[in-house]
Amino acid sequence: MSNHSLNPLEKRAAVSLASVFAFRMLGLFMLMPVLAIYGQSLADVSPMWIGLAIGAYGLTQALLQIPMGWLSDKFGRKPIIIAGLIVFALGSVVAATAESIYWVTVGRALQGMGAIASALLALASDLSRDEQRPKVMAVIGMCIGLSFAIAMLLGPMVAASFGIAGVFWLTAMLALLGILIIVFVVPSAIQRAPKGDTMATFSDIRRLVKDPQLVRLDIGVMFLHLTLTTLFVVLPGQLITGGLIAAEHWQLYIPVLLLAFVFMAPLMMVAIKKGKEKAAFLASIVLLIVSSISLIIAVDSIMAIALCMLLYFVAFNFLEATMPALVARLAPANQKGSAMGVFSSGQFFGAFLGGLLGGYIAEFGEPQGVFAAVACIGVIWLVIAWNMQIPPKSKIISLSVPLSDVEKAADIADKLVMLPGVIEATVVREESRSYLKIDDKIFDLNQAKQVLGLQ
Repeated sequence: MSNHSLNPLEKRAAVSLASVFAFRMLGLFMLMPVLAIYGQSLADVSPMWIGLAIGAYGLTQALLQIPMGWLSDKFGRKPIIIAGLIVFALGSVVAATAESIYWVTVGRALQGMGAIASALLALASDLSRDEQRPKVMAVIGMCIGLSFAIAMLLGPMVAASFGIAGVFWLTAMLALLGILIIVFVVPSAIQRAPKGDTMATFSDIRRLVKDPQLVRLDIGVMFLHLTLTTLFVVLPGQLITGGLIAAEHWQLYIPVLLLAFVFMAPLMMVAIKKGKEKAAFLASIVLLIVSSISLIIAVDSIMAIALCMLLYFVAFNFLEATMPALVARLAPANQKGSAMGVFSSGQFFGAFLGGLLGGYIAEFGEPQGVFAAVACIGVIWLVIAWNMQIPPKSKIISLSVPLSDVEKAADIADKLVMLPGVIEATVVREESRSYLKIDDKIFDLNQAKQVLGLQ
């Protein structure tokens, strides 16, 4: 099996999981440019409650990512993802039928309780090899970015035609579509790790939180999303100041985001093929800092703002794709869901903090102060990340598996993971294949073939 390109399983997993991410995020992003405007028709509305309604989602997401990731390690990825999407759809219905800002806030908090990002990322890592995992995460990140661009166009259109309730109803329908994709399209996998690498306990989670390398990534994703939400507190206003009316903002967002993915590709290729992952990672943080400083100077020019945004999103997309892949490589084999939970909590808490920070600075200062704060955050992150260690890549082999039922798949996975040199064993029922992460210095291929009855 080639280590230089995605195999059919990885392609299927990347596209299907990315679509679930995108459908879910599309509804959330559509709310950003419209709630403050169309939410004025709700009873008891005030600027404070508008802010709470927006932030409630990120807060409950941050609080529940770790428990949901832990549950996905215990009960499986798909059941937890489906349960989360049901809760998310229920929250959307509550918000859609609300007549006051209070119940919209309740609905938003309930949406956030469907915290499935950690389980989705863990499932993506289960179904991809170490050397190909950044590409899978890049596909997911690209779809999230595209959903953001589409939301900037679609959100005002839906709200203008159907009100704020229309946005929430569409969000509920997209969540139900995501459930269908999880059930019928996303591959199923039975995964096992050695006995010493069992499901995370609360003590294990504390160790995950304290692990120096994982903490660098957890703080990093918090800073990354803190910068994003901080910037977008004032950036739309700066575009209007520069002469681009709100209805035309999509004309800037979409080209910038598409070009950012194009320019990110060479950086990703250098990182993966040339073994320069750390250099590319640090360079992306520097690019984020440069783009933020440049925004201070280019605050009134549409073209200059567009160029700065392009630099920012090249860095953002690379870091967004790279960090989950590094977490999956660093985390113990059967605790990836828990590790992704800690990681995703940092991501959503960063988004929550970014809204608070951007709003506070914008209220008492100038937009340049917001951009300067983002640059300072980037500098702090660069210092923290400077001594990070990139984990080595393990070797992946694939073997055909004679399967008759789910119990047979689980039994084979249990036997394979007990073999010397096997780090992880994943059995994919739909393909009748096993994927083994191995230490090839001590792994014996003949033993694996004997377990599978291939010799």
